[in-house]
Amino acid sequence: MRTKNQFIKLLVLAVLTAFVVAACNGTANKLTADDDNPLIRSSATSANCRTIEHQMGETEVCGQPQRIVVLGPSVLELLLALDVQPTGFADQVTWHRGNYDNPGQQIPYLGSRVTSQLKNVGSVSEPSIEAILSVQPDLILGTQYNANQYKVFSKIAPTLLLSRNDNDIEKSLRAIAKAVGKSDQAEQLLTKTQQQIASARETFARTVATHRKVLLLSAVKWEELYLGDSNFGLCSSLLEALGFQLVTPPGLNLSKPDTPVPISLEILPQLNAADSVIMFGGNFSELNNTNNFEAHQLSHLKQAWANNAIAQSLNASKTGRVYFIAGYLCRGFPGPIGTELYLEELEKQLLSPS
Repeated sequence: MRTKNQFIKLLVLAVLTAFVVAACNGTANKLTADDDNPLIRSSATSANCRTIEHQMGETEVCGQPQRIVVLGPSVLELLLALDVQPTGFADQVTWHRGNYDNPGQQIPYLGSRVTSQLKNVGSVSEPSIEAILSVQPDLILGTQYNANQYKVFSKIAPTLLLSRNDNDIEKSLRAIAKAVGKSDQAEQLLTKTQQQIASARETFARTVATHRKVLLLSAVKWEELYLGDSNFGLCSSLLEALGFQLVTPPGLNLSKPDTPVPISLEILPQLNAADSVIMFGGNFSELNNTNNFEAHQLSHLKQAWANNAIAQSLNASKTGRVYFIAGYLCRGFPGPIGTELYLEELEKQLLSPS
């Protein structure tokens, strides 16, 4: 009889346990990406799920993501601007190998804002699936550059691929904010950025009044100059927002956005109406770390400009109004942090006494 009672108790306990487990699975586990993917589950209820539009369609994110993999500096900027720390990061250029155990020295411009060590998951163009899996992410953020890997990423965690177009930066910020539960903060950030630009416009008003016309140039090598026109992302749009007018060769066709426009040294005298010249450097060759990051991109251009007779013949050179800025600053970070850093750089250079 005693053995029989024990068996009945065990049977009842087993039935109750199975019932509880089944109930929990039925209400708690919810696919947060592809419906045919059993790897992606969340303990959040459907009330904590939201559908987010992005470059590849729609993705459902549930609960509060805790382990976020970020692919690209422009996406990292937006996440950090929302006061959210990532777990894994893939940089645009592989100038650091190994994990980011000292991000302040290993991630240009943004590293000082990273408060924890990050897993290095490769580069934007060649992300490491193995490294991403080791992080066990519950959210992956990238750009359209990762479109070919989207299906694979979606089998690991809910994935958002955002536009890299600077004109879509507000949309991208709002999408990330919705995914991490920071929508209110995103709106506050956007308002703050507009206020910063309006304030800067007043700060630059006197300089704009006397030196309004600006020639933008960019180069990796001195022998290959490109025009920085109105399609040059934040590098040009912020200057225009401050009231500056960009100088371009007469008859130039600017109908193809984001298409570099080559320019020869011999054409520079035709642009002598420019009151100022800003040269954006972007040399990443032989750059294996971030030591002297800006100097590596700019020093050879400064020297070449100083030694070139045509460049020195320009009015901007004669009046000491030629400036050199790392293009990565305004091309790599088109969001709130990049805007603030670029404004600081412009103020430091353009408003300093000659």
